[in-house]
Amino acid sequence: MKKISKGKLLIILGVALVVIDQIIKVLVKTSMTLGQSIDVLSWFKIAFVENEGMAFGMTFGGAVGRFCLSFFRIVLCGLLVWWINKLLRKGAPTGVLVGLTLITAGAFGNIIDCLFYGLIFSASTYSSVAYAFSGGYAPFMFGRVVDMFYFPLIDTVWPAWVPFIGGTPLKFFEPVFNFADSCVTCGAFYLIIFKWKFFSKD
Repeated sequence: MKKISKGKLLIILGVALVVIDQIIKVLVKTSMTLGQSIDVLSWFKIAFVENEGMAFGMTFGGAVGRFCLSFFRIVLCGLLVWWINKLLRKGAPTGVLVGLTLITAGAFGNIIDCLFYGLIFSASTYSSVAYAFSGGYAPFMFGRVVDMFYFPLIDTVWPAWVPFIGGTPLKFFEPVFNFADSCVTCGAFYLIIFKWKFFSKD
C-alpha cells in the first residue's frame, strides 16, 4: 500500500477542519434564531451570535475596517500556506506543520463567512432563521462570522466586600466563539508552548 505523503496528510487535515467548521456554522445559522441559546451542560451552551469583526466577538472599525480585515485574512492565509510549504520542503517537525495547519484552517474557515455568507444566506434575526439562496444580506467580503460556543464556567457576582466591583456580575468565560477560532487558538498555543525552540533557532 502506497504511503501518503506528509504534505497530503496536512491538506486532508486542513480540509477536514474547514469542513467541520462550516457544517457547524451552517447548521446553527439555518436552525437557530439570532440570540437563541441551547443548554448542553450547565457550563456549556450553544448560543448563536454573529460578529462583524475579529475572533471572540471583537470589532474592527466599521465598513472600511471590515474590508481591511477580510483582505488581511486572505493575505495571511496565503502567507501561511506558502510558509507551511517551505517548512515542509525543509523537513520541519510534524508538530510545527500541524500547528500551522490548524491556524491556517481556522483563518480560512472565518474567511469563508466574511466572503460568502452575506451572498448566500438571508439575514438571521431574533425571530426567524436564515435561509440559503433566498437573497443575501450583505455584499461580497462583508458577511458576518457565525459564533456559537459559549462556556460560562463561572456565572455569579463579585462579593460585596470587593472594592469598586462588589455586587457586579462575574462571568468567565464570556466570549462566544466558533470552531475556527478554536483551531487558531489551539494551534497558536501549541506552537508557543511546545515548539518555541524551533522558531527561536529558525
